[in-house]
Amino acid sequence: MNAIISASELADALRSERPPVLLDVRWQLSTAAASGQPFDGRAAYASGHIPGAVFVDLDRELASAPGPRGRHPLPDLDVFGAAMRRAGVSAGTPVVAYDGGIGWAAARAWWLLRWTGHPDVRVLDGGLPAWDGPLETETETETEASVPAEGDFVPKPAEGAVLDADGAAALARSGVLLDARAGERYRGEVEPIDPVGGHIPGALSAPTSDNVDADGRFRPAAELRARFGELGATRDVPVGVYCGSGVSAAHEVLALEVAGIPAALYVGSWSEWTSDPARPVAVGPDPQ
Repeated sequence: MNAIISASELADALRSERPPVLLDVRWQLSTAAASGQPFDGRAAYASGHIPGAVFVDLDRELASAPGPRGRHPLPDLDVFGAAMRRAGVSAGTPVVAYDGGIGWAAARAWWLLRWTGHPDVRVLDGGLPAWDGPLETETETETEASVPAEGDFVPKPAEGAVLDADGAAALARSGVLLDARAGERYRGEVEPIDPVGGHIPGALSAPTSDNVDADGRFRPAAELRARFGELGATRDVPVGVYCGSGVSAAHEVLALEVAGIPAALYVGSWSEWTSDPARPVAVGPDPQ
């Protein structure tokens, strides 16, 4: 199954006999919007969303509170499961997640659902801007909050899809560990969030921004395979991904999925790695 869905495909699916549950996961890494006020995903949802979509709060329902395990550690499974059931998610119902266009937050929801056993979940390619783009009759949005029937999804985590700090360090030596942050953060030239700049020794720079085109849509699978293949990431080797806090890295795992390459996620990512000053840090373009 393709991990992404186009706006036109979604419009067709919503008219089908088995329409997907829609998750609106709008979120921003920056705490401030252009107005200077903190970004409010729930307010963005209330101002207009795809009909039938339910808002999901990334910080509260797709992650636990920040701490030594990083800025966006794994959510409490009871909290996550309750949020998914509230949104109408059932084990036998398809799910589509979308966000404001960058794709990071929607990918976090996609990854969590896949990790916890949901068999049919996709991300709207290009996010809400794609829905508002070239379509005509399907571009309508609504402002009233959707209240679907309670779902029955119970999360059951899979083994082997999550890396901890030790596992990420080992994978950087035995397989391929990709750093999904911007190149300047990888090289340690700038670090706007975490206390230390640089990267996990042995990790390779693979910015998430290179997964998509100028419209924020994923590049074709063949292009993504070629991109990751140049970094040594193929189906034949174990691959892992990290970022700053496990959100944009989920987008990279999604891109790898589109390319046909399975990958594990280091959820704690750089924010957890740098919480322990004893962990080594590499700087510059050289992985080591």
